Formats: sequence, C-alpha cells, structure tokens
Amino acid sequence: MKLVCIECGKSISYDHFSYHCECGGLFDIVQDFHNHDAEQLKHLFNERLSERMTPYASGVWRYKELIFPELPEECIVTKHEGNTGLYTHQLIQDYIGLRQIYVKAQSENPSGSFKDNGMTVAVSHGKSLGYKKFTCTSTGNTSSSLAMYASIGNSDSYIFVPNKDISMNKVLQTIAYGAHVFSIPGTYDDGIEFLEKYSEDLGLYVCNSINPFRIEGQKSIIYEIAQYLNWNLPDWIVVPGGALSNATALGKGLHDLFTLGLIDKLPRIAIIQAEGASPFHQMIDKKMKELIPDGSPYTRASALNIGNPPSWKKAKHTLKETNGITASVSDIEILNAKAIIDRSGIGCEPASAATVAGLKKLVDQQKIDKGQTALCILTGNILKDTDALKEYHSGDNMVAIFKNTLQATSLDYKTIQNYI
Repeated sequence: MKLVCIECGKSISYDHFSYHCECGGLFDIVQDFHNHDAEQLKHLFNERLSERMTPYASGVWRYKELIFPELPEECIVTKHEGNTGLYTHQLIQDYIGLRQIYVKAQSENPSGSFKDNGMTVAVSHGKSLGYKKFTCTSTGNTSSSLAMYASIGNSDSYIFVPNKDISMNKVLQTIAYGAHVFSIPGTYDDGIEFLEKYSEDLGLYVCNSINPFRIEGQKSIIYEIAQYLNWNLPDWIVVPGGALSNATALGKGLHDLFTLGLIDKLPRIAIIQAEGASPFHQMIDKKMKELIPDGSPYTRASALNIGNPPSWKKAKHTLKETNGITASVSDIEILNAKAIIDRSGIGCEPASAATVAGLKKLVDQQKIDKGQTALCILTGNILKDTDALKEYHSGDNMVAIFKNTLQATSLDYKTIQNYI
C-alpha cells in the first residue's frame, strides 16, 4: 500500500501519512493486488458471512485484504458496520419505469448512514498512529458517524457544523454520542478550509473525505453489493453527489473488482446532485475543465448542501473510467422520490432520494434505456431529517397517493370504521 498524489503522481509510504501532497493535490491509496486470487478471495469473503463477534463480521473488515491489510487487528474500531439490505420493490420500479431496480440501504448502518463504512477505517488508522482526538466538518452524517466511532474507541471528537441549513436530528445524534460540537458561521466548505490549515497544529486527525483511508473504507459498499449479487453487477450504479466521496469510493472499488477479476465488466456510474448545489454537474454538463465553486449552495436535501466538493477531481476520474454521467434534480423531485421510497417500507433521508429522482429523470430523458438495470445507493436513514417528513406530508406538493393522513373527530368504532 502507498499514497499517490492525484495531481503530480508523487508517491509516499502509507506510514508517512498526509492528506495533501506538497503540490496541493489530494492523496489516493494504491494497493498491491498481485498476490491475490479471485476464487480464493470469493471463498474467504463467503466464509466470513458466518462471522458474528469478530471484526470480520463487519461488512467492511470482511474485505480487509483489499482495504487495509497492514492494519493490526487490535487497532480495528468497529461496530459491525455494513451488512446493509439490498432491496427491490414494485412501487419504486413502477415509479422509475426501468426493467430492474435495486436499492442498497446504507441507511441501515449503525449510525444511520453510509459514512460508517469509511469512518471505521479512518478512525482505526488514526488509532494506529496514536491519535486520541478526531475531527470533521459536517452537515450531519459524517459528524454522527465520527462521534460514534470515536466514543467506541475511547477517544474524543471535535465537530464543526454550519449554523444553518442542516438537520438538527443529526446534530443531536452527534451530541448524544459525546462529541464536542462547534456551530460555525459559513458552510461545510469553510469548515474544510479551517481543518486543512489548522488540524495538524491542534493535534486533530481529520476524518472528512480528504482522508484517503475514509475512501478505502467506503469502497466496501460496492464490494458488498457485488458479493450479494453473486459478482454480477447491474448496468448502472446511481449515487447522490455532495462532497463526492461516495462516487470516488465507488469508482475505486469497481476498479479493484475488475482488476482482480471478481467482475467481468464495469457498470456505468450516474452522479446526482440537487439543483441548488450542483457545481459538479454544471462542470460536467458544460464540459468545463475545472469546477467553479458555488459560494451559496442551498438544497432541502441538507447532506448535499456543498458548494465546493473536495473530491471532485477523483469523482471526475470515476466518470471517465466508467463512461458515467451526471444529472441534477429539484428539491420537489427529491421529496417526491423520497415519498415513494418511504412508502415502499424502506425509507431514507432526502439526500438519498436524489438517486431515485435522478434515475427517473435520466430514464424519462431516454439517457438510460428502460430495458437496462440499475442500483440506487440510499445513504441516510429516514429519521435523519424528520422536519422534511413533517413539511412534505402537510404540504401541497406531495404526490396525491400519499395524502392519507386523516383527522378522527372522535375515537369510537363507527367513526373509525368510516375511514377504513
């Protein structure tokens, strides 16, 4: 394993850890897979599905040989993350109009979001280096995940949260796990800039997506999907795009699987952003070489409320490698799709629903053929933003089929019978 700069190509040993190269570029982790055999790996990963109380019961550490083989087992900080559900539902399929649709409910992770897959690796790496203080800036999911893992590892977490346009559910969850929370003026992007400047002086280990070990952990999402589908992936994988760490990790994981011969073709990637926070989509759509940051992003899907995604160059590489595309969707398209996902019994937070909304839009625009197959990654739990539920189901914009809340004037059998 080594760290390689995505800008200049300089490589350093992983034990000389840094977030940035001297040239300013982010580091990427490059693994040596030459000694691995695909069939042996499949056998090992299948055997570990029966684990219950060891680190390998985790849907991340099950794949340790592909993620962080050098890490001593005693440094692993885990809550048996991963192992999340892979579902199909006729309601979602009819809504989108595609032949076969899967949803991967990363919302079922211990802290309620996909961030756990990467955070277990980042915190474990930090622990191996002797850190006891961990930090991130966050619109919510990263903070609650970090706070949980830091507490499990008997460490402290210091969280920088924007003071507006966030979900209080996530902040309260973060506080409950014991984090030290700073409510900051500005945006997620301002928090990242602060940590890049001062984290080293403050003795803080950064767990945002600038950390390549977080990305290594998040690769496990596509590993697990491939294993559950017997190493036959659908035509399309659809992810929401905020900081773009998920798209980056997805691309890395697919590259690994294809290089190792665990899969024989690469699916195409679709990255979906909210219209009010879509600098990456705008760059791709307008065929620009560089991303132009949005200084005042806003979307009701607060986890996507990022105007200067730090992983955009890595995500752009993912699109190139997979012949991928992007789309942006309005907040009402997101919330309508969320209502469908919720009604299916699966549920998700608004940012997750951007995948289903975006897939529907791409099918309607005939950019994705109705005869193809797709998988949408749902990133956060339905309870991550209960205000969104209240606003939508008491509003006028909801899909008519879901206007089913009735006010009983009295609690007696005949009154209730009339409603049923």
